Amino acid sequence: MKFIGAGARPGQPQTHHDVVFTVPNLLTVVRFLGVPLFIWLVLAKQEYGTAALVLAVMGSTDWVDGYIARRFNQMSNLGRIMDPIADRLALIAVAVTLVIAGVVEWWYLTALLVPDLVLLSISLFYFHSHPDLPVSRIGKIRTGLLLLGTPLLVLSKLPVAGTDAYFVAAWICLGLGLVGHWIAAYNYFWAIIRKGRERKAGATAAGPAAADSTARNTDDGGIS
Repeated sequence: MKFIGAGARPGQPQTHHDVVFTVPNLLTVVRFLGVPLFIWLVLAKQEYGTAALVLAVMGSTDWVDGYIARRFNQMSNLGRIMDPIADRLALIAVAVTLVIAGVVEWWYLTALLVPDLVLLSISLFYFHSHPDLPVSRIGKIRTGLLLLGTPLLVLSKLPVAGTDAYFVAAWICLGLGLVGHWIAAYNYFWAIIRKGRERKAGATAAGPAAADSTARNTDDGGIS
């Protein structure tokens, strides 16, 4: 079974609907709710085992909601925007929590935040909102690696056998995920600029066309 694009049916057009209450959107909400639960488990209770389980559930819902959306034609315009926001919120909030708990160093959080802040700034400049770009393949791989590496890193802090292996595996996933994070950010950066410039050029072209149309309508009215 393929992991990227799983559930898609060959020959079936993938369209996004305006329906809000769908199973994938519900799973995305569950992912949102998992963030404060994880923070509470780590910072208030120091329950790293349960916290790792919460992360695993959050990571699995990211794949499951995409599968259901494609398989049962439940892709929505809301989900297209909400799903990547949920992923980003989860990754950043978890990173902040782990920095506070002393599990990771501040540079890891910085490596996550800097590309996102740049993309947020340029999105607001061109669109004043979300640019509504499709998630790239490398972006999906990046997210999967980070969502896999984070619970492994939390598990490495438990007093159980194999913590060294968990630690090494975690940083392999996180290291590759950070590389993918910056590559994806670079690609999104130029995609946002291209889309923003095309939108601006279209608006500029529409201005004179609209003015000419108004002038023609006025002239026609005078002749009649």
